[in-house]
Amino acid sequence: MRHIPAAVLSCFEFDLCGRDIYRSTPVRLNNNLRERSFAMGLLADVRFRVKCAHRSSKLAAGVVQGLKKSVSLTLKALKWPPLMKELERLSRQLDASKACVRKIPPAVLDACFDLVFEFVDQPFPPLQRNYAPTEEIEEPFIITDIDGQIPDHFTEGVYIRNGPNPLFGGFKTTKSIMGQSNQLWIEGEGMLHALYLSKNSGDKRWTISYNNKYVESETFKLEKRRNKPSALPSIEGHPAAILSCYWLNLLRFGKANKDVSNTSVFELGGRCYAAAENHLPQEIDLLTLETLGEYDVNGAWNRPFTAHPKKDPVSGELIIIGVDAFKPYVELGVISADGERLVHKVDLQYKRRLICHDLGITQRYNVLLDFPLTIDVGRLVRGGPLIKYEGGEYARIGVMPRYGTSSSVRWFDVEPNITFHILNCFEDGDEVVVRGCRARQSIIPGPEMGLDKFEWFSRGFKPLKSTQGQNDGLSQDGSLFGRCYEWRLNTLTGEEFTGSRNKYGYTQVADSVASSAAGMPKFGGLAKLYLEEPDTGSEGVSSSLIKVKYHMFPENVFCTGAAFVPKPRGREEDDGWIISFVHNEAADISQVFIVDTKSFSSEPVAKLSLPRRVPYGFHGSYMPFPLQSSNLWS
Repeated sequence: MRHIPAAVLSCFEFDLCGRDIYRSTPVRLNNNLRERSFAMGLLADVRFRVKCAHRSSKLAAGVVQGLKKSVSLTLKALKWPPLMKELERLSRQLDASKACVRKIPPAVLDACFDLVFEFVDQPFPPLQRNYAPTEEIEEPFIITDIDGQIPDHFTEGVYIRNGPNPLFGGFKTTKSIMGQSNQLWIEGEGMLHALYLSKNSGDKRWTISYNNKYVESETFKLEKRRNKPSALPSIEGHPAAILSCYWLNLLRFGKANKDVSNTSVFELGGRCYAAAENHLPQEIDLLTLETLGEYDVNGAWNRPFTAHPKKDPVSGELIIIGVDAFKPYVELGVISADGERLVHKVDLQYKRRLICHDLGITQRYNVLLDFPLTIDVGRLVRGGPLIKYEGGEYARIGVMPRYGTSSSVRWFDVEPNITFHILNCFEDGDEVVVRGCRARQSIIPGPEMGLDKFEWFSRGFKPLKSTQGQNDGLSQDGSLFGRCYEWRLNTLTGEEFTGSRNKYGYTQVADSVASSAAGMPKFGGLAKLYLEEPDTGSEGVSSSLIKVKYHMFPENVFCTGAAFVPKPRGREEDDGWIISFVHNEAADISQVFIVDTKSFSSEPVAKLSLPRRVPYGFHGSYMPFPLQSSNLWS
């Protein structure tokens, strides 16, 4: 490691009664041993004072000062493995001490905090205007501006979409002596946007209303009471800044990151939940959008909860996974159909910390993804990013019986990639078929520090002139686009094949030109995938690609959160509609489009104009009426 000649540093520390332990004590770092010892001494000091935090509120200033000094100085010993382990142990201890730390008056911690950190708004470039947050409306709004007509046999229900919506005016950067940390788009507080479609019992006319509301997690309510940004972004930025933000969030809130609940909405046992990867789901009253509280399966599940759980269509059970930065890295659970019991839980024995956004199920199996988008505190301590896509590392897909153990998982090595979303999984003889959206690079967390962020995203969304070289891993151009891909996993021979076969699938279509220009993803249309039909092309010759029909929007119109609405008593798999929130950037108008999947390329059957701009977000669901307790979605 680099030698720092004759560096003289001073520390100002405080004991539990507020007296100086040592004032202006010079420490000469002439060799690695002293450097390491000093860093470890500071960490031990912070560790001791966190442990005893409940004994005096005067400790708060010392804790903050200790963190300032320890973070900046331990960066001198970043490449020492024992120090990395100590940092992890410290994080655990900070987490365990949250009950004690809560006894420190918040005003004391806030005063110390405000001396060190400054929140600065991150600017929204002109082409990213609809990523900016919107405000809550005071009460539901009746929709009367409808172009077209809601079909008479359309399913009554609620179309609801989740997405990030920062509470205090926009995404934030924090600046301090440790550097800066930036808030990612995925870190905005969750806001639900809901469209209610019901028929009057008398004249059968449609009544349509719109509502939106924040998902009010515990950290959301805390910041709202304080009426100012409080939780520090701790994913992207300078390593020292991320470490300090991580620790201070633990000290002040008992957790490293905010509970954003901004990614998806799902149903279980007649109840609605908003979810994100970093913590427990929040139960939502679907009629009012009020937050009812965290869902931990009656205390049986104590870790983060995937945004894409899967419901067994026969048993009604919900299959979930939860990832964590500490062992066990990934656990799988099976929840009873009524949502009251955790009937199965297993440590999957993953060898690395990773972000896993989705899982799949078949009639008998769970399908697991182990792809190299990793979380590594040790890498952060060494000066690298906390989250990184490691394309040179291994990737594999696991197939396990529904109630299996880690030893029953059959792993299949596949080409390294990033697959956030699975379209479908099913069994075909001895093979488990997995269809997902595969990309060569991860949009999360973005480029490493020092790279031009806008340029990096723009190149990742840059349109490709041909399909040649898409998967050579050498070019950044177009690497962020996910493309439909199929893996066929033979459970008898262990072989993995690729090819192309369910009948239909639906996806949003990225507008590569608009996305590249904005440096953020924009979806300019919808696609209907004919998964069992080859693309014959204009000359009628079959190819290795599948048939696709498109529903493209007008220029400068983009969508998010599209969902399929099946037709009541529909006879075919594609009997239904696609419903989606869309935004016209030229007119600055948000609408809901309803597209008939049987005439997919035609104009929407209805366009409903909304009273409030709906920012681009994440995932949507359609939940049919009646909205009544356990019979809600029966």
